[in-house]
Amino acid sequence: MHSTSRRSASFGVSLLLSAVTGVLSPSILAQEQPVDDSAQGETLGPEASPTKKGAYLSDWFNQDLTLIGSKDISFGPKPADDVYLEYEYFGRKGPFELYGYIDVPKILGIGNSNDKGAWDHGSPLFMEHEPRISIDYLAGRSLAIGPFKEWYVAFDWIYDHGSNTANRANTLYSGLGTDIDTHSRVNLSANFYGRYQWENYGASNEYSWDGYRAQMKYIVPIDTFDNGASLTYIGFTNYDFGSDLHKDNPARTANALVATNVLLYSFTHLRFTLVGRYFHNGGNWEDGSELNFGDGNFRARSNGWGYYAGVGYQF
Repeated sequence: MHSTSRRSASFGVSLLLSAVTGVLSPSILAQEQPVDDSAQGETLGPEASPTKKGAYLSDWFNQDLTLIGSKDISFGPKPADDVYLEYEYFGRKGPFELYGYIDVPKILGIGNSNDKGAWDHGSPLFMEHEPRISIDYLAGRSLAIGPFKEWYVAFDWIYDHGSNTANRANTLYSGLGTDIDTHSRVNLSANFYGRYQWENYGASNEYSWDGYRAQMKYIVPIDTFDNGASLTYIGFTNYDFGSDLHKDNPARTANALVATNVLLYSFTHLRFTLVGRYFHNGGNWEDGSELNFGDGNFRARSNGWGYYAGVGYQF
C-alpha cells in the first residue's frame, strides 16, 4: 500500500506559544519543585496559561478547538487538501511538559480526491502526542551545560487510525530533548529521536526500528496591540534520516524534511493562524518518481509548499 499519511498535521502553536509568556510562578515551584539551591527554580519551564488567570478551565492544562483548512499537503506522494477539526492541548505540571492534538479528517466532507476522512472510508481519527519529562526536575537540580538550560526524556507518538491495518500508521519517536538559551527574544528547543515503526500503510519498515529525527522549535514574539491581541512567529523543522525504506523501493527515500512557519494572531480565547509548510521528500517519497497505485501512472509530488489557515477557540 502507498502512504498518504497526514503525519504531523497540526501546526503545534500552543505548546510553543506558552514558551513566550513567562515561567512558572514562584508559588507553584515552591509547591512542586524539590527544594535545592542548585535547582533551576523559575527558569525550569514555561507557564501553561499565557494570559489572564482564570480565563481558562484549568490554570495549567490549556485546550483549544480549531477548524483548519489545508492545501497541497505533501506527507504522501499525492498532495492533499482538507478541512478538518482539531482538538489541541498543552501545559506544564511538575516534571511533565505535555502537548498533543486529535484531528477528525475531512469533518465537513471537503477535500480533494487524494484526501479521505471520517465520512468516505478514510481515517476517522489522526493524533499526535509529544510529552517530555524533565530530567532536571527529577534530579532536583540544574543540569545546564552552557546554553543547554534544561534536559528532557522526549517522546512523539503519531497514530493514524485508518479504515483497516493496511491504511493505518503507528509511529513512536523517543529520545532526548533540551531547551536552549539564545540570550535573545528567540525561544529555542531541540529534540533528537530514534523511530520505532509499527503499522505504516503496508510499507517495508513496519515493526522495526527505522531511522532518526532531529527537531528544532523556535518562536519569536512580534508585537502586542491595544485591542489585547498579540502576533507571534512560530516555526519548527523536522529532519528524518537513516530510514531503510529506499533499499527495496526506489520511490522511497532515506531522508525527509518538513519546515513549518506559523503566524499566530491571538486574543485570550480567539486565535487566527496562517501557515506555510515546506516539504522535501515528504513522507519519505522521492519527488518526481513514477508510481502507479492501480489507477494509472503519475509522478510523485513530495517537494514544495503547502498551506494552512485556521480559526480556533482556546479554553
